[in-house]
Amino acid sequence: MPELPEVETIRRVLEPQLQNRTIEKVTVNHKDAVAYPSVDDFCLGLTGQMVSHIQRRGKFLIICMKSGDRVILHLRMTGGLLFTPKNYPEEKYTHLIFHFDQGQKLLFSDMRRFGRFWFLKKEEKDTFSGIAKLGIEPFDPKLSADYLKTYLGTRKKAIKTCLLDQSIIAGIGNIYSDEILFAAKILPSRPANSLTDKEWKCLAVTIPERLEYFIEKNAISAEDYLETKGKDYRNTPFLRIYGHNGEPCPVCGSTLCRTTIGGRSSVYCERCQQ
Repeated sequence: MPELPEVETIRRVLEPQLQNRTIEKVTVNHKDAVAYPSVDDFCLGLTGQMVSHIQRRGKFLIICMKSGDRVILHLRMTGGLLFTPKNYPEEKYTHLIFHFDQGQKLLFSDMRRFGRFWFLKKEEKDTFSGIAKLGIEPFDPKLSADYLKTYLGTRKKAIKTCLLDQSIIAGIGNIYSDEILFAAKILPSRPANSLTDKEWKCLAVTIPERLEYFIEKNAISAEDYLETKGKDYRNTPFLRIYGHNGEPCPVCGSTLCRTTIGGRSSVYCERCQQ
């Protein structure tokens, strides 16, 4: 599932390709991909629009138009975007296509069909996508030990579950919560209200540091992104703990353990993460 580093990678690849390009038409092959407004209004509203830039908010992408209108997209579990040259074959499970000038296309494919688009006019309040309910960005200067302690410090839930709460911090998912907690030497099952002031301070520093690290490791050229169809996550070899259950801990050599927390698989080191 794409998390913040993957979504940010997509933004960085696509923005230079889409800027100042005009959408000539939109084709919707699977109507459920458009959550708001109607499919007809979605297609009509975007026809003739010129792309200004692309933003990211948590795990959402926001394609901003010169007019001030915007398209919001959440990839969910298996969604993907490809900007393709003329006559490029459509991806399997292609549900939505933006047709650009010069014959190029932006293809949205999604095997599980959970990804969604919203189109909002300039100044239209977003009460549809869920962005309004998101917490601060991991790179926001407001993210501090005091912030974390204020919003999470009295909770009895596992700290990993708390990190996945998008209303507190936007963008962290199952993969990077494991990586963050390993780097901070905090057991993922620890109740949030058991963390010390020192651990809150460590967590506040580790969250943006780890996410920025994986964004940098995931850097890819537009050419390589297209060749690998957007599925080559280059930061995967740098994951220290996620997906490594049963392997030696990269720090102490102990066998990494796996457990389930809040329905999510979690890998940890019982020696390093006391």
